[in-house]
Amino acid sequence: MSLFSKDPLQIITFQSYGRDNKLYLRGRAIEDESINLDGKGFFKLLINNWKRFKTDKIKNTEITIRLKDGRVLETKTDNKGYFKVSEAIENLQNLTNSEGWLSYEMSYKSAIDGRHIQQENRFMGEMLIPSTNASFGVISDIDDTILHTGVASLFKWRLLANTFFKRAAKRIPLEGAAAFYHKLHRGVTGNEANPIFYVSHSPWNLYRYLDYFLKMNNFPKGPILLRNLPNPFRRKEGSAMPQKQKEIINLLNMYPEMSFILIGDSSEHDADIYIEIAETFPRRIEAIYLRSIKHKKKMLRIKGLFNTYKNTPTLLVKTSKEAEIHARQNGFIA
Repeated sequence: MSLFSKDPLQIITFQSYGRDNKLYLRGRAIEDESINLDGKGFFKLLINNWKRFKTDKIKNTEITIRLKDGRVLETKTDNKGYFKVSEAIENLQNLTNSEGWLSYEMSYKSAIDGRHIQQENRFMGEMLIPSTNASFGVISDIDDTILHTGVASLFKWRLLANTFFKRAAKRIPLEGAAAFYHKLHRGVTGNEANPIFYVSHSPWNLYRYLDYFLKMNNFPKGPILLRNLPNPFRRKEGSAMPQKQKEIINLLNMYPEMSFILIGDSSEHDADIYIEIAETFPRRIEAIYLRSIKHKKKMLRIKGLFNTYKNTPTLLVKTSKEAEIHARQNGFIA
């Protein structure tokens, strides 16, 4: 954080998830760089992307959390400005709306360098507590599952071009995905409010970009779970579990009574991750849907993998309609 910076302060709250007796909040305290998510023009896109990744974090700073019933908690940001709150607190479901969303307010505990803080030091956040009417949860990848990215392209050049040189409003969702997810959210009865969780290998810097894309394209509201930017100087352990896999396991552990549908694509490691999770949590995965991609070698590998795996219903699909037919036949949707 620059001593002479005049940017106001803000707290970005990431939509999170919890239980009636578990508060789990995440977010980041940074300077407000005034990023226009719908900014047009090549140079504006470059500037916005530079702002996303150069973020001036507010590190080691105390933050206050206020719930609607008057309860107050405190947390502290780390050296990158992130914070995570995981507390056992009772009777949280009483504070949720009909869809299970709990609203809360965050603020800086005290002034920082005497600088201006946005919105009179009040920043709103939301945490999802799945409805008691829910029959199952849905965990969906984002990249090339609901959003065209080109992650399987040579040297990932399409992924880079789409991410950095296309504004969120111009990104194209995969056809029929939003409608299918709404049907899963409503369930077979039409009023189940089945929770939808979005996971991605993208960094938290792209949180608002992806959140904007999901809203613009009418996807069901749900927590978006990303990862910290890796340290290029830190040696990666060969046995380290992908962050996406860790997030899915966290969800399964948070809701041990709930089964899940896993949705991904064939471009990266979703098939391997999802099958390993289904084996680790027997009878917890209702189905695995993987969207096919245009990559002959990868598709042959995935088809071979699915042909030998029979413990959980798995389906390679080219369109959302194929997944929808299977979901209806299996009683997931009306």
